[in-house]
Amino acid sequence: MTVVVAGAGVVGRSIARELLASGHHVILVDKDASVFEADPVDGADLHTGDACELSFLSRLGVEDADVVVAATGDDKANLVVSLLATTEFAVSRVVARVNNPRNEWLFDERWGVDVAVSTPRLIVSMVEEAVSVGDVVRLMTLRRGGANLISVTLPEQTPLAGRPVNRVSFPRDAALVAILRGGRVIVPAPDVPFEPGDELLMVASEEVEAELSEVVLRG
Repeated sequence: MTVVVAGAGVVGRSIARELLASGHHVILVDKDASVFEADPVDGADLHTGDACELSFLSRLGVEDADVVVAATGDDKANLVVSLLATTEFAVSRVVARVNNPRNEWLFDERWGVDVAVSTPRLIVSMVEEAVSVGDVVRLMTLRRGGANLISVTLPEQTPLAGRPVNRVSFPRDAALVAILRGGRVIVPAPDVPFEPGDELLMVASEEVEAELSEVVLRG
């Protein structure tokens, strides 16, 4: 893929290196040319300019990008980059970094954001995941789809133990994506049985999260 990363701070450079290691074409952008001199990202196309300016994005050829990542340390800038990428260049997927959790409500389809990533939210989710059994833990919000990526860990006395996937009635707007068990990732085929301690990764609408927890705890 061709990925444009706006913001070459520590976060932006780390994202760029991970993408490059996976074989993607990365265009890394920042207003401050000194960040490239201090810590260059080998293999990326480096450009100095303001990603909030339409003319600059046009010169970059953003319309040819598969993904735009707004990763600056300024929420206002990330929102503008997301909006321009979606409305002016029809980029199919926009991922935006949320720096201040108070601004998280802004990062949705109205501003062209498909996926909003909030570091505080992710950390809290990981903490909750470590201590919550049977509870729904929201990992990420998928804005354009109107759903959340959630995690549910089956308790030791789960009524689902031994029952195959196709014998469990999950809510209509919830889809089981994967089962994590003992360090393994298990594809949820119809005949795969559940076991106590399984971590279920699911995509579900917010409206059915309570119902989903009820299924896990009471069958």
